[in-house]
Amino acid sequence: MRPKKHKSTGSNDLFRARLDQIINMKHELVQLAGKVDWDWIDGEVAPLYSENGRPGSRPAS
Repeated sequence: MRPKKHKSTGSNDLFRARLDQIINMKHELVQLAGKVDWDWIDGEVAPLYSENGRPGSRPAS
């Protein structure tokens, strides 16, 4: 089953730190992630997912 896209509510969570405040935005991997065409990748792998089945579960922490 295909993962669901993250929905942005538009409001900031008072008790949750924003990712850009936690990580170094000048790090090479952060800069690379900004240059990747994620929508194209999503379109390429989308046919590999089935519409049937059980969604993935998170491991116990």
